[in-house]
Amino acid sequence: MPAIATIGFFDGVHKGHRYLFEQLRMHAAEHDLRALIFTFLQHPRSVLAQLKGADAFNPPLLTTLDERERLLGQFGDVHFFDFAEVQPLTAAQFLDYLSDRWKVKYLLMGYNHHFGSDGRMSDEQYASIAQAVGIRVLRAEPYSEDGERPSSTRIRNYLSEGNIESANRLLGYEYSLTGRVVHGRMIGRQIGFPTANIMPDAAKLVPAAGVYKVRVIVESQKSIVESNVGEKMALVNIGTNPTVGNTHQTIEVHIPGYDGDLYNQTLTLQFIERLRSEQRFNSLDELREQINKDLQRI
Repeated sequence: MPAIATIGFFDGVHKGHRYLFEQLRMHAAEHDLRALIFTFLQHPRSVLAQLKGADAFNPPLLTTLDERERLLGQFGDVHFFDFAEVQPLTAAQFLDYLSDRWKVKYLLMGYNHHFGSDGRMSDEQYASIAQAVGIRVLRAEPYSEDGERPSSTRIRNYLSEGNIESANRLLGYEYSLTGRVVHGRMIGRQIGFPTANIMPDAAKLVPAAGVYKVRVIVESQKSIVESNVGEKMALVNIGTNPTVGNTHQTIEVHIPGYDGDLYNQTLTLQFIERLRSEQRFNSLDELREQINKDLQRI
């Protein structure tokens, strides 16, 4: 079946991306075409840095590969390319590949997207090259949120500052971390606030150190039934826990009212609000008092 396609890394699948996909679906319906979303296994800039012999560039990601595939799948058929394999192709070669292999008749380009190893081209140049292989190039309209254009870089910056509200506003959903529960030092249990220590994917961006209000979801259906956790509001502390002399960053979630065993379970933390920065307290009693205050805010 003839197709219309769009291409990008789409980290975060934020509101700007979603606006692009809405246009993709509109054109697909109008011309009776299959909607294709092409994306990449690796961040393009990491591959380009290697080709230039520069220092490795591996930005912390807003979405893992599985998360990106799941989010993109809401808007069309998703296909992953190895960027290292397609990067050497000129614009003409890439367009010919899309036409021959994928039956692409329309290519919807993001408002600032360019492709081809032969350098940036004007829209007129892309259109001329594409016409030779039977493809029509369309340039998508940009999206603006209160005068601000969503971008993966801008969202990463917000999260790195602990500005969860602004990041979520541009994402269009609550930023999340998913990870397995691992053993910790059990300090929280000693002071009356047992915590589950989360180990997320190493590629994921972890928000700035601090205490956050989150929605916690236990992925295992068995755990939902047996532990009665399911989906609840919780507190998360990201940081080194300076009060108890920790030396490495941890992600610890306290679920009020729950004191069961979550080890080796998978939890998803959906970040709602940053309550405060990480602090060093003079005693465990002071820490306990502050946690009680934090709990009143969730």
